[in-house]
Amino acid sequence: MKSKAPLALMEQLVMVLVFALAAALCVQAFFASDRMSRQGEARDRAVLLAQNTAEYLKEYGAEQTAQTLAQALGGTAETPERVCVYLDGGLSEDRPASEDAAYLLRVELEDARCGGRLGRAGVSVYQAGAAEPLFSIPAAWQEGEDAQA
Repeated sequence: MKSKAPLALMEQLVMVLVFALAAALCVQAFFASDRMSRQGEARDRAVLLAQNTAEYLKEYGAEQTAQTLAQALGGTAETPERVCVYLDGGLSEDRPASEDAAYLLRVELEDARCGGRLGRAGVSVYQAGAAEPLFSIPAAWQEGEDAQA
């Protein structure tokens, strides 16, 4: 009988370890799921922001310089071809200082193509400090006297 008691204790210990391992795996799965959900939400907001900016450029791009575009978007013209807009963590209209920003909207204006009748820009949304954008989209619009037609 004495030999069965240590065996039963060992079985209970193994069962506790199995349950502890299963609980640890479940917690890891929940944390990974939460992280993926947050990344997806940020990417969805970045897509919407970039698309809205591209649509703005299609509508008003022919009339815009980097300075006027920066004023319209609430950002700064870093160069004659680049406008940067710093955004808070919710990618909202609140424009924090660059050191407090969680995201960056960057519009890269390109030289006019097709004999000066086609304006183009690249619109990208970055997380603060990231080298790769969350989302990028090209925008193009008609310039010149035919732009208003």
